[in-house]
Amino acid sequence: MCAIVLAALVGPRAIDVIYWLIDPTRWSSAFGGGWILPLLGIIALPWTTLCFVVVAPQGMNSISGLGFIVVLIGFLADLGTYGSSAYTNKDKIGYGN
Repeated sequence: MCAIVLAALVGPRAIDVIYWLIDPTRWSSAFGGGWILPLLGIIALPWTTLCFVVVAPQGMNSISGLGFIVVLIGFLADLGTYGSSAYTNKDKIGYGN
């Protein structure tokens, strides 16, 4: 179970970093040339960041209706990852014991 949680937390970040190294111009145009916002996205919301780069290659103004749905699915995947890791660790935390 621990390997699944670790893969869910590290996997999307590794995909983001590899994609950023392979196609840095797409990431630069999607986030307006900065590197801080993509880095924060990789750390905090990796699936959302990956979905945003895929559907918005020219930035926020290039997202269509379907693109918003894809980014929302990425956000829900991030929430599910954090929620599932918290749920699996609930028995390991001693509340006042």
